[in-house]
Amino acid sequence: MQRNNSLIEFQTRREIVSSPALSLEATTIHIAEEIAVRASIEVTFAALLDQLGPYNETQVDKPMPMKLEAWPGGRWYRDLGDNNGHYWGTVQAIKKPTLLEICGPLFMSNPVITNLQYRLKETGGVTIISFRHQSFGLVLEEYRNAKNGWAHLHERMRQRAEAPRPH
Repeated sequence: MQRNNSLIEFQTRREIVSSPALSLEATTIHIAEEIAVRASIEVTFAALLDQLGPYNETQVDKPMPMKLEAWPGGRWYRDLGDNNGHYWGTVQAIKKPTLLEICGPLFMSNPVITNLQYRLKETGGVTIISFRHQSFGLVLEEYRNAKNGWAHLHERMRQRAEAPRPH
């Protein structure tokens, strides 16, 4: 009988936690951008991989080097050394030099899935990158300014691709 009373006490002490319904807008991020780069598609794609990888930075003079394994199933992560780091995503699709697609949580430590897509097309010596970032899940307010971070990364990538090259 004592055991039954303990079970009843446990059940009566349990709290029911509820939260307000989340809207689609509250659970998603959608960013679309087109970047024009005055460089060949091959040079632009290489600059993109460099900027997402070892030359990544969060702001001017704030390096945050990443590792990008540029093959299907390759990881995109921040290596802190000694087997420490942050997993950002996995290369879902890559078709050099026209497509890079990554899926994963990226910078969000919440139950979130993100799809990043870079599609490149060269026309008349200018490469146009169509960028799309779509996230779904528990997207906190602090992550909603992601557009600023991508704009900085894309500008640095454009500068890298357009920089004069030794012949």
